Amino acid sequence: MLRLSKLTDYATVILSFMAKKSEQFFTAVEIAESTGIHLPTVSKVLKLLVRARVLKSLRGARGGYCLAEVPEKITVAEVIKALEGPIAITECSISEQSCEQSPGCDIRGNWGLINRVIHDALESVTLADMIRPTDKLQQEITIPVASLYAKPV
Repeated sequence: MLRLSKLTDYATVILSFMAKKSEQFFTAVEIAESTGIHLPTVSKVLKLLVRARVLKSLRGARGGYCLAEVPEKITVAEVIKALEGPIAITECSISEQSCEQSPGCDIRGNWGLINRVIHDALESVTLADMIRPTDKLQQEITIPVASLYAKPV
């Protein structure tokens, strides 16, 4: 089973909350109170999102955190990369050196293909999509695997 960490889940909750008033600055305390996520966890997630340039921070009396871009430009893939690192379904999806079976592996390319489909799907969903009511989301999107192979010229 593919599973994201709890911190990534919290990040999507925090960012979804912030996206509803995307031009506003929020303090970590405001975010913690509004989302129900413990303050130390909120602070840790905010720090990671600022480092990844998903959020901006401003010090001072009117400071806090705000989105670095409009919600339509922040993708779920960016959020996952900020908290988890590169999106990879298998180790060989990001590096050949990490697998001792790589020299004789006939399916590495297929895992890469699957990884690309997952990555593209996550890139296609934005923070704006995440805050829409579910009945407004598009119906299931099907991507035929054959369309991902390089087309003959």
